Amino acid sequence: MNNKIKKILYFLVIIFIIMSLGFAPTAKKALFSLHWGDMGIRMVEAGIIDEVKFESLYAQRGGLNEVDKKLLYNTDNENLIITPENSGMMLNMLWALGLGNKNPILENGPMMDKQYGGAGNFASTGGWILAQGNAMDHYSMHSFITLTPEQQILVEQVAKNIYRPCCNNSTYFPDCNHGMAMLGLLELMASQGVSEIDMYKFALQVNTLWFPDQYNTIKVFFASKNVDWGTADPKKILGADYSSASGYQKVLSQLKTQEQKGGASCGA
Repeated sequence: MNNKIKKILYFLVIIFIIMSLGFAPTAKKALFSLHWGDMGIRMVEAGIIDEVKFESLYAQRGGLNEVDKKLLYNTDNENLIITPENSGMMLNMLWALGLGNKNPILENGPMMDKQYGGAGNFASTGGWILAQGNAMDHYSMHSFITLTPEQQILVEQVAKNIYRPCCNNSTYFPDCNHGMAMLGLLELMASQGVSEIDMYKFALQVNTLWFPDQYNTIKVFFASKNVDWGTADPKKILGADYSSASGYQKVLSQLKTQEQKGGASCGA
């Protein structure tokens, strides 16, 4: 009996030490979370998302699961959680947010440059086929998120430093779906008081979900230069030298043995 008691006490002591040192197993955390609230249903009600078109699109892909439907239709969502499993659906949700939310970047930025013949000629606008009516009917038309002057300045500063491997433009020029979705994400983060450092950190996590093959290649490149990905500056990684289409091609050219894989498409 004494031996049994000793074994039990020994086991309890070991468990206590493990938990005290932080070695206890924990559930796998989502990569990213923000308060989402009723954003989904507000976009549906505004018409930037046509629920019939949206659900029809995903019916061809196996349908929306209950968690996805909650983000789209419920009014009491606590957190928007972006994971590898829902990153594609959230790309479209954030695309709608970036496209429809009223913002000076859309009204006064490169999207409105006359040399391009109007903002409606880009993939981020003409390619959004999931709205009620024409996408340009909703372009910068809805006050989903209202930023303070300081928050707007922050969004513009960060947007100018975030690129995506599908093109050579920064988020400040959101001419494709990924750029427009990233703009929506930056607006959401700024409105909730996320710091500049964390905005870059979270943006890199999301870009990595949207362009997994490209960022795996960039990771390999960093490793070849003895740079630890975990401690590398997200702002530097997201810059034109690595995350733009031309920057990524330069990375590839220096990794001749690395097979180039297909990237994400700029459509819904």
